[in-house]
Amino acid sequence: MIRFIRSLLEDVDSVLERDPAAQNRWEVLLLYPHIKAILAHRIAHSLYLKNHRFLARWIANIARRRTGIEIHPGALIGKGLFIDHGMGVVIGETAIIGNDVTMFHGATLGGTGRDKGKRHPTVGDHVVIGASAKVLGDIYIATGTKIGANAVVLKDTAPYTTVVGVPASEVQPRGRILSLLDYAI
Repeated sequence: MIRFIRSLLEDVDSVLERDPAAQNRWEVLLLYPHIKAILAHRIAHSLYLKNHRFLARWIANIARRRTGIEIHPGALIGKGLFIDHGMGVVIGETAIIGNDVTMFHGATLGGTGRDKGKRHPTVGDHVVIGASAKVLGDIYIATGTKIGANAVVLKDTAPYTTVVGVPASEVQPRGRILSLLDYAI
């Protein structure tokens, strides 16, 4: 129980660190939908691991209806997940999310078909996933990656890169400094 409360406080504190609109722990705990969704997910995930799949899905379904955030009970979520304006976020069954990840509304960690086994993305630590971005398939989003709004990511990313577009591609390779010549016509 103490570990559960400590984990909840870590999630609340991660919001205070990343959201300038957040005023205090009570506000975040009581008014931020993603905290409720993560709390429900932890309970559902625990039941899922004990093979109480129906009850786990039932809890996840209630959380989705109340928060607008759909997290499958099978998903693995690290510490400090922050889902800003969470309406429409979807996290699939075999998704793995690292620590201190930020997701914006409408983002999806989804599959690409009816395959069995690992079929959802693995997201490293300190990743930012923009509004309505779609990250699809058994791919790896490396630590520090930033995914632009509305991007469709279908392949692995390199660490500390920014990807945008449909399909997503890297905007600026690591270590490269753009010069005026890059913009010449």
